[in-house]
Amino acid sequence: MVVRVTLGGVSKPLLSKNMKTGDWGTEYPVVDEEKCTACKTCEHLCPDACIVIVEKGDTKVAVPDYDYCKGCGVCFSVCPADAIKMELKEIYKVED
Repeated sequence: MVVRVTLGGVSKPLLSKNMKTGDWGTEYPVVDEEKCTACKTCEHLCPDACIVIVEKGDTKVAVPDYDYCKGCGVCFSVCPADAIKMELKEIYKVED
């Protein structure tokens, strides 16, 4: 579900662009550019609007902005191409 706020007739995603995540998130999305079909599902459903589709060479791919990503995993769960996986941040990994 995408929540939108209308201000002056302009619909904008409800995002927290003034609230960077810093380093408190535990996971972050990683996009497999070969699998990404740039369908925009993740872009439309990200609650913080931190994923955008950008052109890279001849193709388009989803790119997360880690400064604002909360690591909620919505993009991972809605990706129809299984192109997004969630990884633990290095600080939370336990070495054997």
